Amino acid sequence: MSDILQIERRGGVAWLTLNRPERLNALDPALVRALREYFEGLSARSPERAVVLQGAGRAFCAGLDLKEQVGGEDLGVADMLEQQKGIRDIMLAMRRCPQPIVSVVQGAASGGGFALALASDVRLVTPDARMNAAFIRIGLSACDVGVSYFLPRMVGSSVAAEYMLTGRFMDAQRAYALGLVSRIDALPALQAEAQALADDMLNATPVALRLTKEALGLAVDAGSMEAVIAMEDRNQVLCTQTRDFREGMTAFLEKRAPVYTGR
Repeated sequence: MSDILQIERRGGVAWLTLNRPERLNALDPALVRALREYFEGLSARSPERAVVLQGAGRAFCAGLDLKEQVGGEDLGVADMLEQQKGIRDIMLAMRRCPQPIVSVVQGAASGGGFALALASDVRLVTPDARMNAAFIRIGLSACDVGVSYFLPRMVGSSVAAEYMLTGRFMDAQRAYALGLVSRIDALPALQAEAQALADDMLNATPVALRLTKEALGLAVDAGSMEAVIAMEDRNQVLCTQTRDFREGMTAFLEKRAPVYTGR
């Protein structure tokens, strides 16, 4: 993996660091490709069972690197569509991969950076975090790379419209009040909390963790409570058929840490 996306594995947790601090971790073609290939490569057999996503320097991600766009080659509709799909496929892969993703957001999370945070399962932010749908401020629609899907479901249609129609920044306190983020703290404390969250996730069996992320995503768009409960019923029965379920029950009763094998 390129130096622009650093990966450190700590047991079953992978720490991904966007590493273009001189450009506020803006998404250039190389970083887009590295993120897409990493998340598309995750599977149930991957060594990491949870992922922490962060940015180097003073910002999480300032969105698309406009210096890579201005003065570049004029692309036709077909080529532009392929370029667009290359970016949006990162968010699709983040939602489809079985690993829960915790984002640690400091400073700016604009445009595509906002989308990366929204596509994560848990968001932790520093007091100076500022997030916005920056697309509408540069001549584009604010409905881009999943933001118009995620944001209304997370904060409601009125608040989503407020930020998407204006491109205004949402600060950390507003994001916390809306339930968009889980915690506000200094960066070292958030990094420790991200590791603690990931460690707690590893207390679940591999199957249970994967099925929980999947069901949470599907429940948002489910047609009825009955449909969600039917999915929950299926998941619980599947979990009981694993050896890890029996190990988890035994470890709980014996008051010790479980040792899972993925079976």
